[in-house]
Amino acid sequence: MATPAIAGDAPAIDSDWILSKLAHAGPTRTSFVEVRSSPLLKSPLRVSGEYRHPDADTLVREVRAPYQETTTIHDGKASIQRGSSTRTFSLSHAPQLATLQTSFGALLRGDRQQLQSAFALDTSGVREKWKMVLTPKDAALAKQVRDISLFGRGSELRCIETRLAKGGEVQRTLLASAAASAGSGAGDAALQAICHGEAAR
Repeated sequence: MATPAIAGDAPAIDSDWILSKLAHAGPTRTSFVEVRSSPLLKSPLRVSGEYRHPDADTLVREVRAPYQETTTIHDGKASIQRGSSTRTFSLSHAPQLATLQTSFGALLRGDRQQLQSAFALDTSGVREKWKMVLTPKDAALAKQVRDISLFGRGSELRCIETRLAKGGEVQRTLLASAAASAGSGAGDAALQAICHGEAAR
């Protein structure tokens, strides 16, 4: 006999549920606000623009402010265009970009098997406020990236936090409605609260 649901219990989630909600059949595009911290910078660098996934094998990252730059990842290569200058290189020299393309593609297809080939997955939260942590399995990538945390609400991926292995620095990328909520004057604490789906302190 099935166990009756307890009133007030939040529906359980797992990585399969999250991936099924994130899966898209066709091209996608979403705005982003990215904040990077570094000991070399007097203040965090904040850039904004748009991610596009026109097909299963292509990822485009277009920065629109405070500078203009377009990175296209396709067919094992990355091309970075600034103005009239374009630089192209193999992803074998940039494993982080290769993993980014693979991960975004797997997320958009709801492909758990491909994600798990590169990362250990740990899921927590409820359907309206969930978190999935991706920990690299590849030793070379693990030397650069400690883990990648995805924060979402229902079918929306709202934020990605990449924690670097050296120094524990965090690169935070707010997406879609979270990016729209990140006003130009929002400080680090406010951006973190938006990313995590919490009220700003």
